[in-house]
Amino acid sequence: MWQAADKTWGGASDPSASQGGRSPLGPQQLMRAFDEIDYGMLIIDAQGRILHANHLGRHELANGRIVMSYGNSLLGSNASLTAQIQQAMESSFRGQRKLLMLTEGDKELSLAFTPLSHPLEADAPSVLVMMSRQNVCDNLAVRMFARSLNLSPSEESVLLGLCRGWQIAEIAKSHSVAESTIRSQIKTLREKANAPSIRRLLHRINSLPPVVPALRIITPMPHNATEFSHP
Repeated sequence: MWQAADKTWGGASDPSASQGGRSPLGPQQLMRAFDEIDYGMLIIDAQGRILHANHLGRHELANGRIVMSYGNSLLGSNASLTAQIQQAMESSFRGQRKLLMLTEGDKELSLAFTPLSHPLEADAPSVLVMMSRQNVCDNLAVRMFARSLNLSPSEESVLLGLCRGWQIAEIAKSHSVAESTIRSQIKTLREKANAPSIRRLLHRINSLPPVVPALRIITPMPHNATEFSHP
């Protein structure tokens, strides 16, 4: 179900296969690349069917917090969210880009709809749906960033606290230390990162590549998408 057709991803009919002796990327390579991006990604055809979902996209659909799959179609967890999604998809198939900010209670999810073809082009129309990252701190690049600065375990833990939006008092309480200790560690963090302020430090964190952790536990998704029911 989650396999894309070879013609979509550059099979033998891909013109690039005969240009300069270059070997085109195959479907499996592209799918693996998508799985390493720390954003959920879906590709949807003109009939509203999900052609492909990357690793985190499948996880979000299986979780069913805001969006889900039913009959191989992208739906919201309630009728109102479904209507917003369908309107955004219709606009995208007309060549427009759309951003949805979906909320249900205290749950939030942003979806960016991007047309992958022009309405006047001959190829089959499709839309890319990108989901917001759920937790910047889970990005492997943050850990890699900490290692590149030679941060101590406690400094790295403080950095993760800042990433989560915690105040100094909250970080100090979680570490069972005085606030002055956390302020000192933050000063060291800024010096090591060559950041004049916490704001600039966090800006650098938010600008890191979206690398998915190598060891991740994700809810498995059944092969048959129709097993997901719409409430």
